[in-house]
Amino acid sequence: MEAKAINTDKYLDPVALKNHLQNVEYIILATPAPEVFKETPIQFTIFLNTSDDLPKDVQNAVLKKFLKENNIGEPKELMSQRMPVGFALSPAQETPMPLLLVDPKDQKSIPYEVMFVMDFLADSDAFEQAKEHNLTGWSYAYT
Repeated sequence: MEAKAINTDKYLDPVALKNHLQNVEYIILATPAPEVFKETPIQFTIFLNTSDDLPKDVQNAVLKKFLKENNIGEPKELMSQRMPVGFALSPAQETPMPLLLVDPKDQKSIPYEVMFVMDFLADSDAFEQAKEHNLTGWSYAYT
């Protein structure tokens, strides 16, 4: 079976977005890293359901816990900050896909919530779909 590209032309509206995130603690997104990063073949993004700017010690503790729980190696190219996050809808997916909205044009046209985001490159055998099959996947954790 061949994997198809995720269609991201529909997004949660502001009301649906607030309702969707109501009991979400965090979301983990794993995508294939660009090929030049052979030692860190997976790009991970952790979306924490808070708009607070977290202190560095809290960030470090969250990252350490995530790495340990998911058997992920040493992170590279770490970025941690508050970011606008939209949520794409697709009939092929059970849950909306989180999207970092970096482009100001996207921020004006796609409803979003500000979340604390940790984005980095790393390796893990626990994320074979992204590493070996070049697939993107995400998982929600609820309170």
